[in-house]
Amino acid sequence: MTRPEIGEKLRQVMKESVRKELDWQNVTENSRIAELGFDSLSILDLVYDVQQAFAIDFDAEELVGVRTVDDLVSFLEARLQ
Repeated sequence: MTRPEIGEKLRQVMKESVRKELDWQNVTENSRIAELGFDSLSILDLVYDVQQAFAIDFDAEELVGVRTVDDLVSFLEARLQ
């Protein structure tokens, strides 16, 4: 799976997981995940949804340094190789 494909799939997962209405046209790779409406509880839902969508398993603690959409794409890209 290419980086752009990962990004697009992640975007779809995030759209379905977030509980806040967002203008997704303005969400960029540099957007901070916390600013997209994910709090400490909903981030756990996102982790589960990402695991299911990408058929990978990881601990939420592995995402400690992940702050932006791009960070999450990079994490997924490394895990999928």
